[in-house]
Amino acid sequence: MDRRLINEKLEGLRRCIDRIVEKLPTTAAVLAADLDLQDIITLNLTRAVQLCVDIATHLIADSEASPPESMGEAFTTLVEIRVIEPSLAQRMRNAVGFRNIAVHNYQAIDWEIVHSICHENLNDFKDFARATAEKL
Repeated sequence: MDRRLINEKLEGLRRCIDRIVEKLPTTAAVLAADLDLQDIITLNLTRAVQLCVDIATHLIADSEASPPESMGEAFTTLVEIRVIEPSLAQRMRNAVGFRNIAVHNYQAIDWEIVHSICHENLNDFKDFARATAEKL
């Protein structure tokens, strides 16, 4: 396992979270009205998800587990190899679902939901980072 690479990805994840916290407006209405904030928040959320998937696949590659067939399945596999808990895996699969909407159907994003995700679910990324860092 390339610990240096995983640590770089964890640092990138931290920067994405920090950027979201720094730029997140106090209300969803402000977010819905500001295209620049939408871009900054969405880009950093999708990057955060992608970094978590990348970290997961590196950890899986270093195990005896079969490679996942999807981004979401990577988190299920991390449960099987005892890296994360099932509840965190479900939250990360939900994050992949958001990422897919943001990447493939950007026009359909509900900014109320994005605002809520940023206020209520950023700790999922921190929990993921903590759990994976403990396995290094």
